[in-house]
Amino acid sequence: MEFSLFDLLSWYLVFLFSLVAHEASHALAAWKLGDPTAYLGGQVTLDPTPHLKREPVGMVVLPLVTFLSNGWMIGWASAPYNRAWAQAFPKRAAIMAAAGPVANLAILFIAFGVMKAGLAADIFTQPFHSDMSHVVVSRTEGGAYLAARFLSIAFTLNLILFAFNLIPLPPLDGSAMIKIFLPDSLAHGYDRLISNPAVALAGLAAAWFVFPKFGGTLLRFGMNMLY
Repeated sequence: MEFSLFDLLSWYLVFLFSLVAHEASHALAAWKLGDPTAYLGGQVTLDPTPHLKREPVGMVVLPLVTFLSNGWMIGWASAPYNRAWAQAFPKRAAIMAAAGPVANLAILFIAFGVMKAGLAADIFTQPFHSDMSHVVVSRTEGGAYLAARFLSIAFTLNLILFAFNLIPLPPLDGSAMIKIFLPDSLAHGYDRLISNPAVALAGLAAAWFVFPKFGGTLLRFGMNMLY
C-alpha cells in the first residue's frame, strides 16, 4: 500500500482527537461521580499530552504500525481510576465506562450531520470507490477537500471505536457497562472476574477475532444511512 504524508497526518489527527475525547470522557464521568483519580492525574482534558505520556505505545507506536500495514489506525489509551471506588459503586463505574463510547458516538453523529448537510448543499458528493478515508469527497479543492477527508475518517473511525468498545468482553467498556443491569450482590463478583488479567487478555483476543465478522457490515450500514 502507498500512503502520502497527508494521509498519515489526517488519520493521526482524527485518531488522536477521538481517543483523547474517549478517555477524557471516562475521566470526567468518574470525577463527577466521586472518583477524582483521573482528574488529579490531569486526564480531564482534550490536551493530548497527559494521555500520550500515559500510553505512548497505544497512542503513537501501534497507530502508526497499523496505518502503515492496513491503511487505518487502531490503538488504545487509558484513564486511571480507583478500583476500590469502582467496587463500592458498581453502577457509577458502569456509567464511567459508558462515557467513552458516548463521546465517540457524539463525534460520529456530528461528522454524519455535517456530511449530510454538505451532500445536500452539493459541496460533497459520493466517491466512485468509497473507503474509510473517502466516505464523501469534495467537488472543489481547498477547505472543502480537507473537510471531506477529515469528516470521512472521523465517521468511520468513531463508528469502529464505538462499536468495538461495546463488545461485552473485558477489558472493553461493554463488559463494565453490564454492571448497570446487575444487582449489587452480583456486580461485585462480576467486577472481580473481569478485572482478572487472564480473563481480560482472553476477552481482548476474542473481541479482536469477533469484530471483523461484523465490522465491514457495520461500515456499509453507516454509508447506506448517509446515502
